[in-house]
Amino acid sequence: MKSSIALATMLTMGVWLAAVAAAPGGVPASVHYIGHDKVAAVMAKGGAIIEDPGLRVLAQQRGAGEAELHEHTNHIFIMVQGEATFVTGGSLVGGKQSAPGQMRGSGISGGQSHHLTKGDVITIPAKTPHWWKDVPSKTVQYYGVNIEN
Repeated sequence: MKSSIALATMLTMGVWLAAVAAAPGGVPASVHYIGHDKVAAVMAKGGAIIEDPGLRVLAQQRGAGEAELHEHTNHIFIMVQGEATFVTGGSLVGGKQSAPGQMRGSGISGGQSHHLTKGDVITIPAKTPHWWKDVPSKTVQYYGVNIEN
């Protein structure tokens, strides 16, 4: 168990460092320390724990919802609690622009399903449809690292 958590952590850091190296000007822009009490409080309601130019780190709690596609946002999701069927790729069904550079739809056609549970890490490149399709645990908790390109 400890080795799988260590492996997931190392993988996450490797992906994050690769993304940082590719980012113009470097991300993050400054040192951030967020104590566990604040992280827990943000996780309870969902939201950002770090906001920098080109970088946003979220502590999220959510259930199933609409499919999304972001033109300029790359995601790294690190599962903390719960389980979900998460779909990536394919085509957005009924997609409509919901904000600049973002579309939402009722689902995904032809995507790949992933069964996510605590300790899993998944990356979603910009322009890739993604969808929290089914959440048997009612909610999932995860850290989201959003890197803008």
